Amino acid sequence: MSDRSARRLVLWGVGTSRTLRAHWALHELGLDYEIRPILARSGETKTQEYTELNPRQKIPLLQDGDFTIAESPAIAAYLSNTYGTPENALIPTNPRDYATWLEWCFYAATELDATSLYVMRRHGDLKHIYGEAPLALESAAGYFATQLRHAEQALQDGRPFLVGGRFTTADMLLTTCLTWALSSRVPVTAACLAYMERIISRPAYHAGVPANGPTTA
Repeated sequence: MSDRSARRLVLWGVGTSRTLRAHWALHELGLDYEIRPILARSGETKTQEYTELNPRQKIPLLQDGDFTIAESPAIAAYLSNTYGTPENALIPTNPRDYATWLEWCFYAATELDATSLYVMRRHGDLKHIYGEAPLALESAAGYFATQLRHAEQALQDGRPFLVGGRFTTADMLLTTCLTWALSSRVPVTAACLAYMERIISRPAYHAGVPANGPTTA
């Protein structure tokens, strides 16, 4: 066994759409890992131990030996680059496919997740923490619908995956945004819904979901 494969992987965080991405990536790559099942907004991210690992006090966080990395898109990319094989790698290597993959990742993480879905979560289910903001909720929902047109148009051709004819972390990011939207009763367009149903049939997704536990965001 190589030093690389012998490293112990530890994933901190369960219970959110963002932590699910990390669990899912680990299962796609067939990696053994230890779960530290801390939850967001439970106080567990604010302990001295965790704050020393991640001063942002957010989940998920991956430890690989003496290396730590946060942010779910970065965790999934790191795992693929470090442990992926030609058969199961989650990132394309062709320069144009790579650029398109990067575009999809930024689109899902910023336009759909941070700018839309998380705004709705902050001022919806978490309004007791962040305050009520009906106009922000309405605006975020409208923005999500507008931005989802990009994915809907691209998926009209029935492609099985977003980039290069194979599964990548971009599919993980978009799919978790779509499932998050549905759980929040946000409408999802037809081609996006059909695509999501294809992606969530993957065995690694079904392994990652119970590892992540009940998802709240």
